[in-house]
Amino acid sequence: DGGRRYGPWFKSASKEAAERSKAGAAGGTRSRAPRGRAARDKEEDRAKYIGCYVDNTRRRTLRGVSFFDYKKMTVFRCQDNCAERGYLYAGLEFGAECYCGHKVQAANVSEAECGMACKGERGNTCGGVNRLAIYRLELAQESARRYGSAIFRGCFRRPDNVSIALPASQTMLNMSVDKCVDFCTEKEYPLSALAGTACRCGFPTSLFTLHEREDEQLCAQRCAGEEYESCGTADYFLVYQTQVQDNRCMDRRFLPARSRHVVALASFPGAGNTWARHLIELATGFYTGSYYFDGSLYNKGFKGERDHWRSGRTICIKTHESGQKEIESFDAAILLIRNPYKALMAEFNRKYGGHIGFASHAHWKGKEWPEFVRTYAPWWATHTLDWLRFGRRVLVVHFEDLKRDLFAQLQRMVGLLGIAAREDRLLCVEGQKDGNFKRSGLRKLEFDPYTPEMRHAIGGYIKTVDAALKLRNLSGVPDDYYPR
Repeated sequence: DGGRRYGPWFKSASKEAAERSKAGAAGGTRSRAPRGRAARDKEEDRAKYIGCYVDNTRRRTLRGVSFFDYKKMTVFRCQDNCAERGYLYAGLEFGAECYCGHKVQAANVSEAECGMACKGERGNTCGGVNRLAIYRLELAQESARRYGSAIFRGCFRRPDNVSIALPASQTMLNMSVDKCVDFCTEKEYPLSALAGTACRCGFPTSLFTLHEREDEQLCAQRCAGEEYESCGTADYFLVYQTQVQDNRCMDRRFLPARSRHVVALASFPGAGNTWARHLIELATGFYTGSYYFDGSLYNKGFKGERDHWRSGRTICIKTHESGQKEIESFDAAILLIRNPYKALMAEFNRKYGGHIGFASHAHWKGKEWPEFVRTYAPWWATHTLDWLRFGRRVLVVHFEDLKRDLFAQLQRMVGLLGIAAREDRLLCVEGQKDGNFKRSGLRKLEFDPYTPEMRHAIGGYIKTVDAALKLRNLSGVPDDYYPR
């Protein structure tokens, strides 16, 4: 299942595909009653069902990657495949076909026309004959939307000083995304900007920050060299990040002089501490340390991992500790807080699958998961409460805010560390933000691991933490901590 999003449509030689037109013509396809919209929307927060749409083989409604599986297709599998490739929409058709795309280009029809059972999931429906059941992937914006080897960054207004902001350029009458990305890659620039028949290349700078996205429809001018691609206009550029590494923020070293102040990067396990260390190292140019030692992290480039946490050579220290004595050992702290439902699952995956792996189905369904929640869920609350109570100069950063507005939150974090980070360096970090410890795609579970009893207990812990934050005149927990 794969291919380039503008590539030739996959052709199936299977009997099921051949029978498709017959079934449609005869009206003889046995379709189950479609599940209600509310039931579909309840399938976690991974996607939102938007309706049943017309599709046909001549002009696809979703014009990206597609794949078929006439034995094991499920709604989640289709969503997951589209999300991992960075698409905004996933559509299921004929019980076994999955299509991905960035734009829905068809009219919607009655829900009754999308009632065919999924081949691999009898309790759910996967579209119908020439009918797509389409989901909008709510998490796709958080992931990198990819185009081959390039990463889609968005549609942006032409910068004022375009020749300075994007210094390399070439006119291409037969323009395509590939041609522009290849040109900028050859010129060793990390940004590729399509402007109609012009291709421009450069770096993210204060002249072209990529912070103010425009509606993608403003860039939706068809490429001369490829029917299903957009190439931007003279006034609105469609920007992709090439595989060229932006080296302006890649240098890292130990502090030139030993620091007398020890700053904690404190978090509950699974709250994104390793990712935050990666961002801090890129933003400051200095290694971070750890209260522990993890050989796998050291081998991945966290060279401060082997230093004693009191060595004074690192910019901050990772810690998951929550006791008064341990907390009072630090002079200041960045306290990273994450939605407990997400943090618990992330830590469970790490514990049983490694830093970028996943726990097995047997672990989720066995005794390990309930015991883990029983032990770790209350710790999520006491960890934050202890740091708020005993910590000195505590800067609270919500993991969700860091993902949503990395530039501003990273400025706050670096400020606490006493470093004046250059704007260009922070812009460089945005382009290198994922690092080596990011689990790809959506959550690899096709069921909700939380029981009503677990949710009731965790809900109480969330309210306790929310009240404690507000008592200190801080913003409470984000709204999405509370399940819908």
